[in-house]
Amino acid sequence: MRDVTLKIHRGKTLALVGESGCGKSVTALSILRLIPTPPGRYASGKILFENQDLLTRSEEGMQAIRGNDISMIFQEPMTSLNPIFTIGDQVAEPILLHQKINPGKARELTLEALKKVAIPSPDRRIDQYPHELSGGMKQRVMIAMAIACKPKLLIADEPTTALDVTVQAQILDLLEQLRQETNMAILLITHNLGIVAQHADRVAVMYAGKVVEEAPVEVLFESPAHPYTRGLLNSLPHGEPGARLEAIPGTVPHPAYIPQGCAFHPRCPEVMPHCRERIPPDFSLPETEDHKAACWLYGESSAAKK
Repeated sequence: MRDVTLKIHRGKTLALVGESGCGKSVTALSILRLIPTPPGRYASGKILFENQDLLTRSEEGMQAIRGNDISMIFQEPMTSLNPIFTIGDQVAEPILLHQKINPGKARELTLEALKKVAIPSPDRRIDQYPHELSGGMKQRVMIAMAIACKPKLLIADEPTTALDVTVQAQILDLLEQLRQETNMAILLITHNLGIVAQHADRVAVMYAGKVVEEAPVEVLFESPAHPYTRGLLNSLPHGEPGARLEAIPGTVPHPAYIPQGCAFHPRCPEVMPHCRERIPPDFSLPETEDHKAACWLYGESSAAKK
């Protein structure tokens, strides 16, 4: 990641979008300090949660936060659940760890969590194993594990991957309902712009490990500022059925070989000479409140003076 700055308010959903390999999941894992070090490292910056810098906390202190104040729904529920433990054991684990209650009470809270995510027959499902559940049911179990301790921040990393369209809608509606009921904040990581349009309050667009644009969801879809954002939106199906989709030429650069200057310049249709030389800072767009883009199109005159 490169100079990523994100702010998530209580009760709001921030969507983080971008192509595969742009750094979305690494950003999520970094928040919980789950990046293996080495080979990864935290070179600079802060991760502030309720005015505390998580980078300064001990590993024991982070364990008290993970699954309690901050929870995460990982990609691929098929492989995230342990096949040798029952559903009830896995949902109860964070409850027993963080709330220091007896197993009987933990089972009650586990049943409550399973009911909250609308798993049918929770009294029976609680004693089943992952292989006995469908993909959609496993995803609901993952959500139940994440919300069992009523977190203040929920990180949902591609929560509908590999699910059919009907189940996707159910899972997203469930997350929205839980957000409204508990006032938790959600960081929704996805590459599906349709999901973003329906379920996010704000959107941050990431490219090559850097946030290149951030705006309220309505603003971003109506007035995309960064050429990369416009390319993403233009690649969506629109117009007449069977119409040819527009594609962004080229590919996302390898993290070890980020181009000099703006990382998007080799693929950008509006590239200028100084785009190849200097990394653009975040420019605030005067036409729209709380909308910023890291693009020299909005600071060309200042770039020319440097």
